[in-house]
Amino acid sequence: MTDTATSRTIERTTSSPPISDRALTIAGRMVNVRVHGDLEAKGPRPLVLHFHGGWFSCGTLDDGNSVARLFADAGALVASVDYPLAPEHPFPVAIDTGYAALEWLATLRGKRAHPTPVVLAGEEAGGNLAAAVAMMARDRDPDLAAGQVLFSPLLDPCMASASVRQASIGVGGCSIACGWKEYLAQPGDISHPYAAPAAAVRLAGMAPALLVSFTGHPLHDDARRYAARLTGAGVEADELDVAADPRKSGAAWPEDVQTRVRQFLAEHASAAVTPR
Repeated sequence: MTDTATSRTIERTTSSPPISDRALTIAGRMVNVRVHGDLEAKGPRPLVLHFHGGWFSCGTLDDGNSVARLFADAGALVASVDYPLAPEHPFPVAIDTGYAALEWLATLRGKRAHPTPVVLAGEEAGGNLAAAVAMMARDRDPDLAAGQVLFSPLLDPCMASASVRQASIGVGGCSIACGWKEYLAQPGDISHPYAAPAAAVRLAGMAPALLVSFTGHPLHDDARRYAARLTGAGVEADELDVAADPRKSGAAWPEDVQTRVRQFLAEHASAAVTPR
C-alpha cells in the first residue's frame, strides 16, 4: 500500500480541524481519503476510520463531512474513505478496500507494542462497511479495531422492518433496494455475514458499538435491532435515538450525540498516537 506524496488542503478554519484529501494506492487501486485533522500533530488522539453514507452505489466524501466532523470536533483524527461503489465494484471490493485502509491507518499508531486502536464509523451503506470491517478485524486481527459507531446502518437486505414500512419504501424502484441489488451481485452474497451483518450468526467478540438511529429514518429499527443482537452476544453495545437528522438541515449535532461520541472515544480509543 502506498500513500502518495500529493496532499491537497481543502479547508482550514479557526473553529474546525484542517481537512485535506490524500490519494492512497491500495492493492493496485487508487483510493481517495479525506483526512480531518493534522497528520503531523503530536500528542495523544483517537483514530477514526469513517465510511460515508449512500446506498452502496452512490455517496461521496462530501456526503460524509457532517459525521466526520462530529468525530474531528471530539478530538479524533478522522480518515474518511471514498470506497469503490457498486455496480462496478460489487461485494466484497468495498470492504476489502476498507480493511486495507484500516491497516494503513493503524500505521499511525506507533509501535505495535503500544498500539492505539482505531474506531470504525459510518452511516447507511458506510455503516454496513464499518460493521463488516469490524467483523473482519475480529476474525483477522482483533487489536486493530477498538469500537464501531454506526449511524442508521444498512445491515439487512430483507428490508422487512417496521420503520421501512412506515417510511412507505417499497422494494420496486426503491433506491435502498436497488443499492442492495447492485452491491450483492452474486446469489450467495446475501448470506455472507460480511455483506449482511444483521444476519450474522456469530457476533461474539465484536468491538464495542454505539448505534445512532434517527426517528423517522427507514433504517431506524435496523440500528436498534442490531444493538440488541450485539448485546445478546455479549458485546458492549448502546443505542442512541435522535429526534432529527442534522445532516439534512446542516444544523449542529445535538449535544447528547456530541457527548456520547466523546465518551465513546474516551473509553475505547484514548491511547496515544505517534505520527509517522
